[in-house]
Amino acid sequence: MKIAVLPGDGIGPEIVAQATKVLEALRSDGLKIEMEHGHIGGAGYDAAKDPLPEATLKLSKEADAVLLGAVGGYQYDNLPRPMRPEQGLLRIRKGLGLFANLRPAMVYPELVNASTLRSDIVSGLDIMILRELTGDIYFGQPRGIRTLENGERQGFDTMHYSESEIRRVAHVGFQIAMKRNKKLCSVDKANVLDTSMFWREIVSEVAKEYPQVVTSHMYVDNAAMQLVRAPKQFDVILTGNIFGDILSDEASMLTGSIGMLPSASLDANNKGLYEPCHGSAPDIAGKDLANPLATILSVAMMMYYTFGRADIAQRIEGAVRKVLQQGLRTGDIYEEGKQKVGCAAMGDAVVKAL
Repeated sequence: MKIAVLPGDGIGPEIVAQATKVLEALRSDGLKIEMEHGHIGGAGYDAAKDPLPEATLKLSKEADAVLLGAVGGYQYDNLPRPMRPEQGLLRIRKGLGLFANLRPAMVYPELVNASTLRSDIVSGLDIMILRELTGDIYFGQPRGIRTLENGERQGFDTMHYSESEIRRVAHVGFQIAMKRNKKLCSVDKANVLDTSMFWREIVSEVAKEYPQVVTSHMYVDNAAMQLVRAPKQFDVILTGNIFGDILSDEASMLTGSIGMLPSASLDANNKGLYEPCHGSAPDIAGKDLANPLATILSVAMMMYYTFGRADIAQRIEGAVRKVLQQGLRTGDIYEEGKQKVGCAAMGDAVVKAL
């Protein structure tokens, strides 16, 4: 298992360090794992004046999977847009052809009180959000800032999807639904956007190939409301890039903390980039306060989706569950009566629980 490790910025190095402890423990047990580190985001800019240095992209292409921390920091806010840390993330997704972003939102019984919603609303929650990752308004051209004939400045972006882009991610969504509860809700804005009308048309065509799956469609504004009103109505949510970005962050708070949410970004052959859903949190970077569990759970997803080792994935998930049962909590999921621990101590506890 050849893994490219890209810690990135902010809390990225801290949380990735805990995930690599898990990988090293598995290697000590006999799993053949190779890890090589690289720079991305602000760290890439600092090292090579590029948020995605050529050496990092080469390393990532040669690896079987990529483990990434987070990108971004206040010190990079004034850089030209092509040099901003976030561009490194967008470019590596595009460069590796990672079009399917899987973001599970699951509530552990031990953390049901950590959610800001009532326990009866979120208890037992298990949703998979599938976000298309390489199209939509984030990549559409033309885009930019221009001056109109009347002298007024105008910003503009272009939303578009090709039929092949929609079909391939829809197939992934229905295949995931077949392995779960056979329910898929496609989220769009077809009452306003032509792109969404086209999205709905193609998803409806693909749905005919999966008659066992109950397929529904929902406008994104309603979906955002339903996620906090009655989230357990969903099983698999399939949506585009910008809607998926927003809805998956909203769903994260159903679980109590975005610090608990892993993600996988896959290509057509299940090569993946694995990262926590949260950002670089520069305000707590270097303070041993971050929650590493989303990153560790991303390693579990790596074992499941890229390496086909469900046994190892379940072992990692079981270790995370065990430390939660033991009452260990980082600050973001802390509640009265539990034991508050730092990032490194939480990582050590998961390794011990393995």
